[in-house]
Order: sequence, then structure tokens, then C-alpha cells
Amino acid sequence: MFARFKRFIDGLENGDTPNARPKDELATAVAVLLAKAAALDGGVDDDERRIVADRLSVRYGVEADELSAVMAEAEQTAEDSVDLYHFTRVAKDLLDETGRVELLEAMWEVVYADGTLHEYEAQLMRRVSGLLFVGDRESGAARKRALDKLGMDS
Repeated sequence: MFARFKRFIDGLENGDTPNARPKDELATAVAVLLAKAAALDGGVDDDERRIVADRLSVRYGVEADELSAVMAEAEQTAEDSVDLYHFTRVAKDLLDETGRVELLEAMWEVVYADGTLHEYEAQLMRRVSGLLFVGDRESGAARKRALDKLGMDS
């Protein structure tokens, strides 16, 4: 999978828009979005990495032996990328409404992993919600579920 991930990222950097999407394109897009959410507060801590790794393996099928490499590449891509449109478009196209809300819930878990919602993280969540065509009500419910999972009051 890591080789497909790398080809997908390289294709985006070269401006390619392949007609046939790689099998793991969704996992790649999700990995970058989660990495972006983790890094926006100035650093990525162990709790954020643990949540990202769990969501990638459980929900999006990234194999355990590839997880570190995929996460490292996603973190670098998220750091280098100023535009999230490619990644949100993939998620919007390949996920149904429930899947898009679950992605937002995972992102909410990542941004709240350190116990605080930073201004840039809140801005990212509003932007991604809009790009995924998830309404405020659904995003708010996903936020509440994430807070409940983390044992935090909403």
C-alpha cells in the first residue's frame, strides 16, 4: 500500500488527475486529513498519533506493518500542502454521508486529543465540513461523539 500511497501523492504534486483511482486512495486522503488535523496546533503528540494510527488501521484498512511509513508520508504531505481540496474531494467522492460524518468524527478526536481546540483546528474543521458537504448539525453531533469517546465534556 505504501508504494500506491507514494504514487498517489507524487501524482497530485505533478498535477495528475488519474481516471482510475488507486485502491488505497481513500486511505491516503484520510491519512493526510488526519495528519493535518494533528499538526495544526504546532506539533503532533503521542495521543494524536495513536488516534490517527487507530483510525487508519481500523476504519481504512492500513496494514500494521505499513502504518508508520504511511503516517510519516501523510505528515510530510500535510505539512507541504496548502490546499486540502484534492484530499477532501477524494473523501467526498468515495464516502457516503455516514462515512463523511465518521471521517469528521475521527478528525474531531484528533484535534481534541490534547484536551484543547485551537483556533486553527476549529477553522480546519469548519472548512473540511463544508468541503465534505456535511452540515453544521451533523458536524456538531460528530464533535459531541468524539468528545464523549475521549471522556471530555462538550
